Amino acid sequence: MERQDRQGPVLECGRHRLDLAAPRVMGILNVTPDSFSDGGHFIDPARALDRAHAMVEEGADLIDVGGESTRPGSEPVPLDEERGRIMPVLEALCPALPVPVSVDTSKPEVMRAAAEVGVGLLNDVNGLRADGALEAAAETGLPVCLMHMLGTPRTMQEDPRYRNVTQEILDFLLQRVAACEAAGLPRRRLLLDPGFGFGKRSAHNFQLLRELDQFVATGLPVLVGMSRKGMVGQATNKPPQERLHGSVAAAVMAATLGARIIRVHDVAATREAMDFVAAVLGGKAAG
Repeated sequence: MERQDRQGPVLECGRHRLDLAAPRVMGILNVTPDSFSDGGHFIDPARALDRAHAMVEEGADLIDVGGESTRPGSEPVPLDEERGRIMPVLEALCPALPVPVSVDTSKPEVMRAAAEVGVGLLNDVNGLRADGALEAAAETGLPVCLMHMLGTPRTMQEDPRYRNVTQEILDFLLQRVAACEAAGLPRRRLLLDPGFGFGKRSAHNFQLLRELDQFVATGLPVLVGMSRKGMVGQATNKPPQERLHGSVAAAVMAATLGARIIRVHDVAATREAMDFVAAVLGGKAAG
């Protein structure tokens, strides 16, 4: 549940509260063998827990755990396989970390299981469009991030086309918000993610970032994920592991345009950048 107080909007993430008065940093923890940047590194729960603690020490305000790669061209993962990857890690992380844990999944069964072990946020790249996902999300009582994706991870980059990318994605997300409200999932528990890189060419991504204030103007918190993505590579001509500086620049631009949560691989550098943004904009720097 979300409430408003003097510090700004606050997301109630299970046993944790996340104040969004200043830009917050979400650390990425992929427990997959094939994610584009760090696949295979943290499948073991002990290694995942060590990495999560390290990201918290670096300044992460929440940790996003995913068990299914959504890189362009990836195939869907069966339910039992995703659940087998992700649940041991969530069971280790949720009681141990001093920050909320987010689960990156589109499957209602995983949402329910994750909520039972203490996850504080649902992050769905499919915008709760899978059968039963709306109902499952509403039942958990947790905040939900709704993301836009054109097609599926396997097909999304084949030939993405838009007449007006910002307006079309904004319309889609507002339609999903209406569907959530109709299913009993109140607006105060929703966040929006334009879905950078998910069925968009670099030109689309650049336009979305320039016009991010249109998503912020909805009054819903905006989450963005551009870390190490192709749009950064297009601008810098660097491979994924060498995209730190471009990724931080993208994060700073998003935060100054009003994004509240920045999803990243490189927590320490982004934390410093977000603290600077918060200081300049007059917000309370997250500590």
